[in-house]
Amino acid sequence: MQITEIRIRKIAVDGKLKAYVTVTFDDCFVVHNVKIIDGKTGLFIAMPSRKTATGEYMDIAHPISPEFRAELQERILAEYRAGHVEESQSGDDMIE
Repeated sequence: MQITEIRIRKIAVDGKLKAYVTVTFDDCFVVHNVKIIDGKTGLFIAMPSRKTATGEYMDIAHPISPEFRAELQERILAEYRAGHVEESQSGDDMIE
């Protein structure tokens, strides 16, 4: 499976959430709402998730292998750091 497109929408509001990302795989499957977070040890990605009835968050889609997660994070953060982002007015139009 190849990553064929990465689209990043930077969040204009200050905070730990820096951007929302849409990733396309093999030009035929897309995952929306991957988040770029500024954590204690630097930037990382968080997969799209939903809140369960118990208040916990559960990933909707996620890499199975640590190697693919590392590759996905590396590619997304490289695009973010290179400045290939679209400005967003706020995070209000995004789904969490």
